[in-house]
Amino acid sequence: MQRYSLLSLARHALSHHQNWQRAWRQPPLRKDYEVLIIGAGGHGLATAHYLAREHGITDVAVLEKGWLGGGNIARNTVTIRSNYLRDESIPFYVKSVALYEQLTRQLNFNLMYSKRSMIDVVQTYPKLREIRRRMFNMHNHGSTYEPISVDELRRRIPPLTGGGPDARLPIVAGMVHTDAAVCRHDAVAWGLARSADDQGVEIHQNTAVQALLRGPDGRICGVETERGTVRAKKVAVAVSGHTTTLTETIGLRLPVKTFNLTAFVSEPVKPLIDVIVNCPDIGVYLSQSDRGELVIGGANDPGQSYRRDIKQHVFEDAVVAMLELFPSFKRLKLMRQWGGTLDIAHDASPIVSKTAIPGLYVSAGWWGGFKAVPAGGYTLAHLIAHDEPHPLIEPFSLDRFKHLDYVLESGTTAAR
Repeated sequence: MQRYSLLSLARHALSHHQNWQRAWRQPPLRKDYEVLIIGAGGHGLATAHYLAREHGITDVAVLEKGWLGGGNIARNTVTIRSNYLRDESIPFYVKSVALYEQLTRQLNFNLMYSKRSMIDVVQTYPKLREIRRRMFNMHNHGSTYEPISVDELRRRIPPLTGGGPDARLPIVAGMVHTDAAVCRHDAVAWGLARSADDQGVEIHQNTAVQALLRGPDGRICGVETERGTVRAKKVAVAVSGHTTTLTETIGLRLPVKTFNLTAFVSEPVKPLIDVIVNCPDIGVYLSQSDRGELVIGGANDPGQSYRRDIKQHVFEDAVVAMLELFPSFKRLKLMRQWGGTLDIAHDASPIVSKTAIPGLYVSAGWWGGFKAVPAGGYTLAHLIAHDEPHPLIEPFSLDRFKHLDYVLESGTTAAR
């Protein structure tokens, strides 16, 4: 793999940057592989990267119906955190944060990782009780969550001028999660793809999978694509909101439903906020990008949907909630908006699991899956390589729905 450095940048400047090696190849699609990964988003590419790096499995093809980095990996608000409630969730996300911290160096690719801290703006006492409970359990697992006063909260977030004593919901407390960070989403996809390709993994864009295939013995045996049949002993489905679209082609029903989650950005402004702000009582969160845009998100669509645009009333609800606390933002202009499709499990926790069909694995149910990209790929790669779950994902198997061993996670979304 060509190393990126200040020296290589200077050397290639002499040739006007015309001789850089391609970041990843475009090989012909073969008919047989050891492993197929459906979906070249964050989780699919991370799985390919760790299969090669940790387990030496390189006879792998990643199949993507669109372009690399064009799905949900490009449709998020780039927040990385581990402030969860359950004993099953916190260690997993602590691992993911730790993997993110070393990923730039490991991939030799600038992911623009920036540790920002997340500040929760608490406006009701029931929410304060729930967040304090989360804090105590996080401390048991080595994650950071500390209370701050309202005065300190306002000092750290200067534009936060609403929520005074006479407001509909006055601010009663704040909580700081110092491990929280942001990271460039497309750089994560590109860096993982470059690393996987260098280790021998093939990435095939514009290769839509139409159906999964089973052999006479009931095992998975490959997939049908718009470019023909591709065989494999093991197949992993990591396609976010379209998981059930594929699994139902072989009669496998999963306990997930698909929803749309939207976000939007303002025009660029001078630096105002250097932390991630979460307002769980009113259902909105925001941060400021390196280009000066305010990145804003709220609740998901209330009904199931595969749409990728934004519903007007969902957008209005998020804006109204934000202006309660940040009234000066009413002068900002909206620049762009987007939506991503999420497949949400019944308990709002992820599914990283073998299925009832031998050789078929799924990574699904990621509500805010960007923060989980490294750990999701790391643990799915372990599962594929050994056919046994990594300890971090044992609680997230499909078996939990048979026995009602739900992982009911109130910390699943930042805005809830």
